Amino acid sequence: MATTRKDSRGRTLRKGEMQRSSDKRYAYSYTDPLGRRKYIYANDLATLREREIQLTKNQLDGLDIYVLGKATVNFVFDRYMSLKTNLRQTTRSNYLYIYDRFVRDTFGKKKIAAIRYSDVLQFYNYLLYKQSLQVNTLESVHTLLHPTFQLAVRDEIIRKNPTDGVMAEIKKNSDLTTCARHALTIPQQRAFMEHIANHPVYCHWWPLFTILLGTGCRIGEALGLRWCDLDYEQRTISINHSLVYYPVGENRSSTRHISKPKTEAGVRTIPMLDTVKDAFEMLREEREESGWNDIEIDGMTDFIFCNRFGDVPNPQCVNRAIKRIVADYNAGEEVAAKKQHRRAVLLPDFSAHSLRHTFCTRLCEKETNLKVIQSVMGHKDIQTTMDIYAEATEEKKQESFERLAATLDIF
Repeated sequence: MATTRKDSRGRTLRKGEMQRSSDKRYAYSYTDPLGRRKYIYANDLATLREREIQLTKNQLDGLDIYVLGKATVNFVFDRYMSLKTNLRQTTRSNYLYIYDRFVRDTFGKKKIAAIRYSDVLQFYNYLLYKQSLQVNTLESVHTLLHPTFQLAVRDEIIRKNPTDGVMAEIKKNSDLTTCARHALTIPQQRAFMEHIANHPVYCHWWPLFTILLGTGCRIGEALGLRWCDLDYEQRTISINHSLVYYPVGENRSSTRHISKPKTEAGVRTIPMLDTVKDAFEMLREEREESGWNDIEIDGMTDFIFCNRFGDVPNPQCVNRAIKRIVADYNAGEEVAAKKQHRRAVLLPDFSAHSLRHTFCTRLCEKETNLKVIQSVMGHKDIQTTMDIYAEATEEKKQESFERLAATLDIF
């Protein structure tokens, strides 16, 4: 039988009500539409219950407003997010950040029933040309607004989704294109790794970038690796979790957690190349000399990667290092190429994820079985694998014809 909770005067407290022992104030806890725990407070129980009644009325008024079609885009978006109960915390945090930054204080205040296709198109053009958003970012905004309006359609608040076809119209009427990730070419990849290996400042990054380029791991998967994930006897690497950072609170400060891989397909075993094995052994020797990583994250310890502060690096730190390395290399390469009267092999701007794309491209150049490539990469959708494969084979096709032209003398 459940125990009845009472306050200091012996009065029975209802579900959600409590009395704090520190100052004897009363509090009532509830969950808002976004699934966040909220509280209301009062100095006495009677006032608290008056506020509970007002809170319930406000919540019901909100539903009435929605049913009558007077709800704002913000109201429907918050409702949509409250229904997405299976979202990973990192994904939810990113969604809220994008929406709050680009939509909530402007377009989000409009009544959803009054919005037409042209309104959405005008808003997207405003973000592109007035706010200078990249197409990738605009697509992220669209990814949130489209299902928000679709929810209103299914609830019969509006008849049609005004966001349908807007992105296609944007791309058709402009020269803007999505910034596709491109793999490093073989000369670029070789130049990048040789520069790191021979540089007195950046050489300590060689093991991490070797592992990224030799496994195709996502950056979070690589940084989350522990020594127990390596099987030297079978020469395999087990990918079963990922180190993730996501912003929390109003100041958007980042907190780190251990998460399952991005998709179920992300749980996989990757063969360990000789060069990758050498990189891991180099890291083990460093740990034996300088001490093992004793950081604990969500109950996990024994992480392989460790920075000079004895902590696990974060992805932003890795991407900043790439920018510094690229800038340093390009500056020296331009001078060297000019002196040697040759074309400079310059590195593009890229991120740690580009190294995953580069590995996949190299694999596609050597392997024709798409299911093998999909399994190694941990792609949920084979279309992702096919897109990279098509890009890789297109480049190889050009190289093949160039070699063919060099050997044919019949024309």
